[in-house]
Amino acid sequence: MSTSPASADAPTRRVQILREAARLFAARGFHGVGVDEIGAAVGISGPGLYRHFAGKDAMLAELLVGISERLLTGGRARLAAAEGPPEAVLDSLLAGHIAFALDDRALIVLHDRELDRLRPEDRRRVRRLQREYVELWVDTLRKARPATDEPTARATVHAVFGLLNSTPHQVTDGIGRAELEDLLLRLARGAFAAV
Repeated sequence: MSTSPASADAPTRRVQILREAARLFAARGFHGVGVDEIGAAVGISGPGLYRHFAGKDAMLAELLVGISERLLTGGRARLAAAEGPPEAVLDSLLAGHIAFALDDRALIVLHDRELDRLRPEDRRRVRRLQREYVELWVDTLRKARPATDEPTARATVHAVFGLLNSTPHQVTDGIGRAELEDLLLRLARGAFAAV
């Protein structure tokens, strides 16, 4: 079965729209950006966006639900693939979240500023996915540090997320990506070692 050019381009166009929407929403806020601007950023008319999304609200929901789903799926995959002692498994989770923090800065800013703009059911879904993601980390941390009680492990995981997710707000001029990854890994390991 052959695929028409339009349908072959649809996923790519959709990803482009979401990427630009995330960038623009993070830079100027959800209400500070119109569909015409998002369309112009990807080379289509604002009304043309409605072939891909019902509106800005749908874009925001897909961005925030989508990143929560991606983090959870990625975390589960890393746990399934990880070998070695629990510390190595924890490092695998850290590597995945550090990559997210460095590659998806706009989504972190967007989540911080705009989560409350989601419809209640989408916001509940994001929160549920986030809780599941946190629990992966809590279980892994407790395997690496068996004497750590669950509330302490959960608080520590949230603190590490705070550290890593602060990356979009940090001044990192003069620090290359590899150095920044290493620094974040060492800082997060230090936080885990403190429990």
